[in-house]
Amino acid sequence: MSDTDTNHVAGTHRTVAPVTAAVVGCVFLLVGILGFVPGATTGFDGMSFASHESEAMLLGVFQVSVLHNIVHLLFGVAGLVLARHHASARRYLLWGGVVYAVLFVYGLVVPEDSAANFVPVNAADDWLHLGLAVLMIGAALLTRLRPTEVRVSDAA
Repeated sequence: MSDTDTNHVAGTHRTVAPVTAAVVGCVFLLVGILGFVPGATTGFDGMSFASHESEAMLLGVFQVSVLHNIVHLLFGVAGLVLARHHASARRYLLWGGVVYAVLFVYGLVVPEDSAANFVPVNAADDWLHLGLAVLMIGAALLTRLRPTEVRVSDAA
């Protein structure tokens, strides 16, 4: 069995990139689910499919819509699927980070009350997107430089 084959066998060593991509994917799934939960999301009754007119606020801070939540769910599933191999996990982290960098710039140039703000995003989202971009791209680059391994338990 080659080193790359052991990345998806329970109880074997996995590189940091797949573990990181899986954790990021799980966080996005959690955020996507919470976006539909009244209480975790305020203004839920007026949540629109997409647009700046959505009044829903995840954790009272981040503006969300049905489309925004669906994107989080899909991004989470992609992270879990691509976490199966080192190379695809690194691509997920790198290109996901690039997407979030673009979303950061998008949030800076598109006014919050504009029809072009279809995601929708607010200032808190913009800063979160910048942080995600830096963390994801950094993780992709660091896992390329240091193929450190972590032990995945048999229970995982």
